[in-house]
Amino acid sequence: MRLLCLLCFLLLSACSTLPHALPPPKEANPVRDQSVYVVSHGWHTGLIVPAAMAERSLPFLRERFRDATAYEFGWGDKGFYMADEITTKITLKAMFWADGSVVHVVALYEDPSLCFPRSEKALVKLSAAELENLGRFLDSSFQRNQKGEVKSLKTGLYGDSQFYEGIGRYHAMNTCNKWTAKGLRSGGRDLSTLFKLTAGSVMGTVRANP
Repeated sequence: MRLLCLLCFLLLSACSTLPHALPPPKEANPVRDQSVYVVSHGWHTGLIVPAAMAERSLPFLRERFRDATAYEFGWGDKGFYMADEITTKITLKAMFWADGSVVHVVALYEDPSLCFPRSEKALVKLSAAELENLGRFLDSSFQRNQKGEVKSLKTGLYGDSQFYEGIGRYHAMNTCNKWTAKGLRSGGRDLSTLFKLTAGSVMGTVRANP
């Protein structure tokens, strides 16, 4: 049994871990005056970023959404995230032989601190350069065709939202929460993404190092 568990771990570790965290920008004395939120919906975490930055990195958002003040981004398994009903088969498939990934984008129209009142949120302060680098990480999470266009899928889970084709594959060692950690790492947070597999591990790290 131990050998089987070790084999599974090695196989999953060898699987794709796209999208990769980006090297954080090097600044002598960064002024961290830009607000980003990490939001936990229980088992799943996402990132809430200012609309202006998101639309600079992802101009197609302006065409899909209007007058947003911020966006929530989440990444995960296509079959699990978009399922109308979660079953054991869908859950196991997501963990071990996923078909692909999606990015879930939600347009927000009020102060992010007021959104998702039943979900845990943590404020993270970034510099302007760190925020732009986070934008590049978000951009790298979308699958694109040869023309550089993203593929829009079905309407999202709540609010004014949309699913898009993502890059990379979800598995037990490359979860939605690890994706959030990689985004924070790209945004200059000094954290290891290796075992940030659960919402609790991400939120605990953010609370300890806002």
